[in-house]
Amino acid sequence: MRVFKLVLVLAVALCATGCAHRPPDEPLDPLEPVNRGVYKFNRVADRYVLRPVAKGYRNYTPNEFQVGVHNFIDNLFYPTTIVNGFLQGKVGQGTRDIGRFVINTTLGIVGIMDVATKLGLERNDEDLGQTLGKYGMGEGVYLMLPLLGPSNGRDLVGRIGDSFTGPTPIADLADAYTVTNYNAPDAVSLSLTAADAIDTRSRLLDADRMLDEQIDPYVALRTAYLQRRQSLVYDGNPPKQKFDFDED
Repeated sequence: MRVFKLVLVLAVALCATGCAHRPPDEPLDPLEPVNRGVYKFNRVADRYVLRPVAKGYRNYTPNEFQVGVHNFIDNLFYPTTIVNGFLQGKVGQGTRDIGRFVINTTLGIVGIMDVATKLGLERNDEDLGQTLGKYGMGEGVYLMLPLLGPSNGRDLVGRIGDSFTGPTPIADLADAYTVTNYNAPDAVSLSLTAADAIDTRSRLLDADRMLDEQIDPYVALRTAYLQRRQSLVYDGNPPKQKFDFDED
């Protein structure tokens, strides 16, 4: 039953995903009223919970500790990048990424130190959402997920798929069932999720003022998210947008 529900979630997300890529400034957002409501909820939760925790973390923990935590989390999730690199046909990159993961896991003491970058093995960023985009799947509808933030139909499918190559639990929306990987206990997986959220939020604190200064922060965040995802799908070289002008 749980497997069936997971497949059902995937099917729904796939049905909501179009086959054509859309410009980031012309998103498919038929759920905008609902998305805006979720966005307001996320802003309140961020203001009173996540942002204060992230500020305390950044202000009161040593920088070396923060770097070590970031490196550890990045290395822990790196198998997702490795798998998707190969799925995209990037054999050379995938091979180097395996080397990066092995070196940081061993010489870097489970990833706390980023030894591989110093040896010339740069970090890459790949996920299933990018992989599906490279094979022609469109973004689908824009989604604002509770607590998780911006997404779209394609990236929602990717998020669920990537849960099988990483340690983060994915809550089954049908019955709050948790899919846990690496056979880690739920408490450990949830702790990793919390640490990842705090680390990510602390790195975005400087962007708060820029977002608050926007006339419509919802639209600004939506555009920024879609632009970034498009850039990642095309490895930093998205196709130029074509404009149709009449002869006049």
